Amino acid sequence: MSQLRLPIPEVTIRTIRVALAGNPNSGKTSIFNSLTGAHQHVGNYPGVTVEKRWGGFTAKGTDFNVQDLPGTYSLTSFSPEERIAQNELLDGGHDVVVVVVDSMSLKRSLVLLAQVMQTGANPVLCLNMSDEAERTGLRLDLGQMRKLLGIPIVQTVGHRGIGVDRLVDAVHAAADSPVRRPRLVLGERMEKAIGAIRGHMEPMHGAAGGRDWVATKLMMGEEEFVQRMQGVEGDWGGAAIEEAQRQRKWIESSTGQDVALFVTERYFGFVDGLLREVVREVPRKDARAVSDAVDKILVHRALGLPIFAALMYLIFWVTFTLGAIPMDWIDAGFGWLGEAITGFWPEGSESPLESLLVDGVIGGVGGVIIFLPNILLLFIGLALLEDTGYMARAAFLMDRIMHRFGLHGKSFVPMMTGFGCSIPGIMATRTLENERDRLTTMLVLPLMSCGARLPIWMLLIPAFFAPVWRAPVLWLIYAFGIALALVLALVLRRSVLKGEDAPFVMELPPYRVPTARAVLMKMGERSWLYLRKAGTIILGISILMWAATAYPSRAEYDVDAQIASGAITLSDEEIENARTAEDLRFSIAGRVGRTIEPLIAPLGFDWKMGTAMIGAFAAKEVFVAQMGIVYAMGETDEESQGLRETLARDYSPLTGVSLMLFLLISSPCMATLAVTRREAGSWRWAWLQFGGLTAVAYLISLVVYQVGSLLI
Repeated sequence: MSQLRLPIPEVTIRTIRVALAGNPNSGKTSIFNSLTGAHQHVGNYPGVTVEKRWGGFTAKGTDFNVQDLPGTYSLTSFSPEERIAQNELLDGGHDVVVVVVDSMSLKRSLVLLAQVMQTGANPVLCLNMSDEAERTGLRLDLGQMRKLLGIPIVQTVGHRGIGVDRLVDAVHAAADSPVRRPRLVLGERMEKAIGAIRGHMEPMHGAAGGRDWVATKLMMGEEEFVQRMQGVEGDWGGAAIEEAQRQRKWIESSTGQDVALFVTERYFGFVDGLLREVVREVPRKDARAVSDAVDKILVHRALGLPIFAALMYLIFWVTFTLGAIPMDWIDAGFGWLGEAITGFWPEGSESPLESLLVDGVIGGVGGVIIFLPNILLLFIGLALLEDTGYMARAAFLMDRIMHRFGLHGKSFVPMMTGFGCSIPGIMATRTLENERDRLTTMLVLPLMSCGARLPIWMLLIPAFFAPVWRAPVLWLIYAFGIALALVLALVLRRSVLKGEDAPFVMELPPYRVPTARAVLMKMGERSWLYLRKAGTIILGISILMWAATAYPSRAEYDVDAQIASGAITLSDEEIENARTAEDLRFSIAGRVGRTIEPLIAPLGFDWKMGTAMIGAFAAKEVFVAQMGIVYAMGETDEESQGLRETLARDYSPLTGVSLMLFLLISSPCMATLAVTRREAGSWRWAWLQFGGLTAVAYLISLVVYQVGSLLI
């Protein structure tokens, strides 16, 4: 007997698209982390270094896709962050826009809300850090505030997850009942002008509120919006531009103000009027007494910088001292893995697959993963500085010095990190909000002499300088890198990255006790990005570098012929070293080294140095081992006295100086190049860093060697 099978209805899960907008330091990222947890992704917007974060979660039978817009104080078009936030909101691709504001600074924060409302978005206001505001004595009439704005309002404490459930409910309700025309009152004169311009924009696609924003921008004469109108079909775009010009002239003549100032005052006027109606009790005058008392010491003109230097030293000491223990474990683990894989082949055999796995994959990826403990510890330290509120003080202390060279005060931290390793330093540039600041810092950061270069200095300085000069020369090489980085940063900001400096709006938030969850999430996010990069880009480059130094290999060796003829007598180890040196010379890297010898000869270099520098592209410290291979000395390190004596015999101290300068300045290692590409969002910035630094290195080494040769 057949059974009747009824069709099972498909369960359709609704999706709500949410955007988070807010000022820097408003706690927007805490809200994002509380909503999405571990289900988030980080990348860059196409073509820029601005961070793109998105994630999702499921609640009430609904999928929520959340996008964390770049932190910005306004929706003007001065910075990439502001343009991206503005364009994302105008695209209308979000069902709800949550505007996260700091309850401690409502007057400034709510200006962004006014602008978001004008774009035609469907907003929900999130009053974050409400616990701190209440402790200061601030009391708001939320019912009156909802009535005046006409939008949902929720109080939260983002870093503790308080109020997040209510926020989800508000977003869900706002998606069900969108607010199409929130109550934004900007004054009769401005509303009349906007209405006149909007009357010519009826054919424009999008919400009426979006037309209000475009009309405002046309009235302010912003080039981006004028060009948009000029590019539309029909005559209405030109008519809207002409009307905007008439309204701008009318406002400026009737008020005696520049139109941009007039519009800004309308936003602040709206916020002032709103707060007069909803603030029931103002914060106590001593609300920030504790923070102000601490700042008298930490931001003191004389004590501030030494305290900051001590804190940074502590972070670096923890990063590179405590990190050394797990680094040894990882190094030993990869060494054991390499030996285990080697054990699958008979002793003395020469298998290309074995060499690929051990020297290419394990050696290349292991050389990057070994720095993971440094990454973990460093980003714990940076997260603590950020979440306590001290990072803003550090930027304030350093900005006066850094700003003279086109850098932001916060650039100091990534650059200091670069002395340990350029990779975490470049990743730490994400603490910078402005794209130009981030790119400038990223491009010059490899000039900070990283830990991988220290073995090179420990080999070359004793080889070419008497003991009394060794410490001063080491100090000078570090100092020269810093000075050159500042000079090149200034050049970049006046050429490739030319543009108006981002206004240094320095907010000193009250000190807070960071939560373990927030700190660990930041650490985990950055560490995962690092590991993912090690398993993709670095793996590919490692294999290419292995192939360049391993192939083609020789079938017959000159050293064997000399031994057979009785010309020389060598031990088994010496024979193996000589064969390895011949293989390297015969390989692609060795041939390239000999090919570029005429190019590098004016710097005082020969093919041996050229070949070693090609190998050092995999990792800077490889230069020492490569020189040992070239000289058939087997495994060598910075303590190899025989290699030092050989270098001192074959090259002059002037060549040594030229070489150190070139290795300090020239192309960063492949891992740094890959991270620059990853963080900058484009290979063009990575190649600019590679080519630009190499060109500067060549020029400086050329001048030093040629002028030195004339004087000596």
